[in-house]
Amino acid sequence: MTEVVPFRGIFYNGEKVVGDDVIAPPYDVITPGMREEFYAKSPYNIVKVDAGLKLPGDTDNENKYTRAATHLEGWLSEGVLVRDPAPAYYVCGIEYTMDGEKKTLFGLFGSVRLVELGKGVYPHEATHSKPKKDRLSLTKHTGANTSPIYSLYSGAKADVGAIVREAAKGEPSLQSTDSDGTVHSFWPLRDKDKVEAIRYALSETSIFIADGHHRYETAIEYQKIMREADGDPKEDRPYDFVLMFLADVGDPALAVLPTHRLVTVDAEGMRKSLEEYFDIRELSEGVDVLGAIEGRPQTFGLYDGENNYMLSCKGNCPDWDVDEAFGMLDVVMLHKLIFGKLLELGGWSYEMDVATARRMVDEGEFDAAFFLNPTRVSDVERVALKSLRMPPKSTYFYPKIQTGFVMNDLKTF
Repeated sequence: MTEVVPFRGIFYNGEKVVGDDVIAPPYDVITPGMREEFYAKSPYNIVKVDAGLKLPGDTDNENKYTRAATHLEGWLSEGVLVRDPAPAYYVCGIEYTMDGEKKTLFGLFGSVRLVELGKGVYPHEATHSKPKKDRLSLTKHTGANTSPIYSLYSGAKADVGAIVREAAKGEPSLQSTDSDGTVHSFWPLRDKDKVEAIRYALSETSIFIADGHHRYETAIEYQKIMREADGDPKEDRPYDFVLMFLADVGDPALAVLPTHRLVTVDAEGMRKSLEEYFDIRELSEGVDVLGAIEGRPQTFGLYDGENNYMLSCKGNCPDWDVDEAFGMLDVVMLHKLIFGKLLELGGWSYEMDVATARRMVDEGEFDAAFFLNPTRVSDVERVALKSLRMPPKSTYFYPKIQTGFVMNDLKTF
């Protein structure tokens, strides 16, 4: 049974720091250059805790994880970070512009009971082991969830959104504007009646992980380690819960962007391999490739270093061994059929920006780029409920939930 409970959050003291100086993007999108910029903004920037620098001479006893723990403890001692005296939820409003339209996504930070994946909390993407090792080391040293998992809830027993929006009418306790111009605002919600109403409304809901699969799997592993160390206690412990940002799966302000694929392949033989199953149409110079494929199912853009093409499935796909719940999803078709059966790849990578992907092909880093339509939220929900996993980077939920607004202590309630 899923539970979303209030918790005694650790957050920045707005009287001592400015949000723009201390809040940062999630660890997995921070480049080395960005990390240096955040370090320079403030000695209290959250990157020092959540995605610290490796330094020459680091050892098992002195490294970015031990420094993260030292920063966290020190900032609490200095009063730069404070801990709520009583359990609360924390509201976040995210105001952004897409295609000229202003939108605001509202959600809340809560502490979610850990359950076996597929038993109320549902993943939708496959994961890699390296990020999980990093997150586990950070959790072991800090004893905290330093960044939230971005999740969507479905089946609430009451209108949580109304309570959240009401709480967001006052002056935020902290605010930060990211590099895209998106404004993130933060409000603690401590009213006991409203806290209890949210707790009841979100009990037994279905929760879908949008972004942060590594963090959830890490939390499960950390729980296992700690329960073994504590002799498998019968009562709840703080590590039986994990920090999440939760938004309503039906919120119209939810946005999912595509992540495109760059491939190393025999470009000359690629077209011959594809044309049996795809209609291949060359696009005129200057045509927007994403605009050309927009809204067309089982359709991809392709750039081979010389021309842009639109690939449309003829409908005579071979037996490519996928569950019907995938519903011929573009990203699954790309990986299972095109990459798995039709082409022999030397490797692939990911890129959000079309122009950057084209440049990387032009400069010889890759031989071709495949462009996709975004995966829909309804597809995520359907696939997750079947306990299936899409390929990594099948979704890019936008905007990213920023790190640093609130942390969850796993040592004590």
